[in-house]
Amino acid sequence: MVHFTSLLVHEAAAECAASSPADTDTLERLEELEEEVVVLAAHLHAGEHRFLTLVGEFDRLKGWELAGHRSCAHWLAFRTGIDLGACREKVRAARVLEGLPLTSESMQRGELSFSQVRALTRVATADNEADLLDLARGATTAQLERMVRAWKLGSKEAEVDRERLRCESRELSVFPDDDGMVLVRGRLTPEAGALLMRAVEAAGDALFRAKGPVSGVSAETSQRRADALALVAERALAAGFGTNDPESEASAPLSGTRAERYQVLLHVDHETLSEEGSGLGRSDLENGTRVSAETSRRLSCDASMVEIRHDEKGSILDVGRKTRTIPPSLRRALEVRDGGCRFPGCGLRFTDAHHVKHWADGGETKLENLLLLCGHHHRLLHEDGWKIEWWGRDAERRPAFLDPRGQVHMNARSPMPRPGTDAAKKLVQETRARGADPDFRTAGARWKRESDIPADVYFRALEALG
Repeated sequence: MVHFTSLLVHEAAAECAASSPADTDTLERLEELEEEVVVLAAHLHAGEHRFLTLVGEFDRLKGWELAGHRSCAHWLAFRTGIDLGACREKVRAARVLEGLPLTSESMQRGELSFSQVRALTRVATADNEADLLDLARGATTAQLERMVRAWKLGSKEAEVDRERLRCESRELSVFPDDDGMVLVRGRLTPEAGALLMRAVEAAGDALFRAKGPVSGVSAETSQRRADALALVAERALAAGFGTNDPESEASAPLSGTRAERYQVLLHVDHETLSEEGSGLGRSDLENGTRVSAETSRRLSCDASMVEIRHDEKGSILDVGRKTRTIPPSLRRALEVRDGGCRFPGCGLRFTDAHHVKHWADGGETKLENLLLLCGHHHRLLHEDGWKIEWWGRDAERRPAFLDPRGQVHMNARSPMPRPGTDAAKKLVQETRARGADPDFRTAGARWKRESDIPADVYFRALEALG
């Protein structure tokens, strides 16, 4: 079948064959340009397949964890200059592509673009990918996207029954497991679930500067949602809860001493916080769940504290006033200086103030001994064996992060490799060496309109999607 774009060019060439030599030369050049563009595009598709294959392997081996990044997408954005949202889609597609051998082979030959593969990886399985591939190879990306988004609905009566069953089955349970982690399990009505998902999505956007919800069920995605849910709870408690009744005492948001009931309390001995201590002293939440000494040190870096003195028998002698580890004025100075998490490639705005030398070990609570870190990177320093050293002097001082292997990570962008002037030719040679040899018709759409798609291809694809 003839590529429809090519047909237009050749028809124009035939109509102008009797024109001046200059016009003929221009049309010949246009034909050469068109062929070079579409063939190179197919080679780029094949190169993108190699890129996704490498990203998938790097992600599977968790190479990004060694560098301290919270996800493979964050590492990819930091190292390649690609937008974080686009990196998340590439990582997601790379994971799914490993289970779609036919789609992978087709992209490796340059037949499918990343845009087409991105759409296919949302719905394709090893069982239905063959039927969807026939459609993807000939349809435009817009046509493929429309069909992927298609959804079959049942009858109105069935929908009403389904809604009633949904409402009756709603439930929620929150309880600690044997390891002290909290399990959240439940079923919500569609509208309540949508509200929760939007709240988690909004918190995730705020925390990670996301471009939109990320598909997939990876551990990375689950961890991001867990952090976002914690932020939703924190902000809800900060805002308080009220009623619509203006006569009710609870009509105003909870604040001040009334909100104290909802704070999370950690009971910890001073010896536990000290690096020289055994770390086996008291360190537990109100419900008795013990947390590690390093977790206590992390939480106490930036928190409110109340010192309680006991006698030898355990009786309370004195309860001190609540004070902030980091005074508000100092926190404002930190925000101005750091502008977000100081870990290389991060910069998130929701942060803790970290004592480079912990206050329990004699570290001073002043600007020179503090820096802002997001929750993920704050945990790396306390629980995962990372360390900080200051490099440079005065205004040029920068934190250097040392991972457990002794490798140094600093907030300076690594230089991009120089591909050379013949990068395109080299790409063509490499893709051909891997078995891809696309021509003028390899990557283009065969059907300009949806009505042009052969019935057998169209309905097999619809059945596969259903």
